[in-house]
Amino acid sequence: MTATLVEMLLAPDVQPKVVADCQSMVDQELASKGIAATPIKVAYKAVTAFAPGYYQETLTKMLPSVAYQLEPFWADFNASGGSEFGDYLVKRSEEVTEALLAITDGMASESQRPTIVKAYKAVRGSAGKNIEAALPNLGAMLQKYA
Repeated sequence: MTATLVEMLLAPDVQPKVVADCQSMVDQELASKGIAATPIKVAYKAVTAFAPGYYQETLTKMLPSVAYQLEPFWADFNASGGSEFGDYLVKRSEEVTEALLAITDGMASESQRPTIVKAYKAVRGSAGKNIEAALPNLGAMLQKYA
């Protein structure tokens, strides 16, 4: 039987590697964006400058939710005999994007950090298209832990 995404990503020896890979992926995604992504880059800079350590702490805190939200997609991907999880996610981009945005929306609504909430609200409108653009890389990165 194939391991669940939750089991794979949250294993104690794997989770720190996944968090580091997520951080690298976000950094690469931001670097690849043009001038249109300036608000996202400003928000990212604000978060990393005004709340040192918050970004990595947030990724660590988010990973279980991401794994749980993506679990049904992972199970269906495996059941369908797919070969590239990133391609699978792209084909379901609207559903996947909404599942991932539910996590960040919930975190923003519960945050006690006004600077973080303000930065999130500034980029929330374009977040969906940025998540969709990152799905191939996200899927490939997660699949390497299978």
